[in-house]
Amino acid sequence: MVECLTDNVNRTAPEMRVLFRKGQLGTSGSVAWDFNHVGMIEAEPTAAGADPELAAIEAGAQDFEPGEEEGTTMFWTDPTDLDLVSRALPAQGFTVLSAKLGYKPKNPVDPASLEPAQLEEVEAFPAAIDQHDDVQNVFVGLAGF
Repeated sequence: MVECLTDNVNRTAPEMRVLFRKGQLGTSGSVAWDFNHVGMIEAEPTAAGADPELAAIEAGAQDFEPGEEEGTTMFWTDPTDLDLVSRALPAQGFTVLSAKLGYKPKNPVDPASLEPAQLEEVEAFPAAIDQHDDVQNVFVGLAGF
């Protein structure tokens, strides 16, 4: 899922079609069924032994998992609870690094299930899209991406 912010739709839409290879661009919201709209909070523990599971429960997060960077944790919330949970995490021993709304894939694809050539192409595609000036966020259904 790609979120764009543009002052000229007539410029951005054709450029996105080119990036999506030969105009295979879905309509607005065509892949939304495969993503959950969530609050995403990346945090790191401020004290040794801070328990992310206990922090998630106490702060009101729906779920958590290890973050992209070592030592961080990603807390998933309902979009309406993003501010509430991000304010509660410091009391649970975590420093909030970022808090934003985003999309979490419902059915993430395991990269190990792809052929090496497919994986290379799949990894290069979102990177190319992300380099476009009007693209704000790219959400991918590839686990660990």
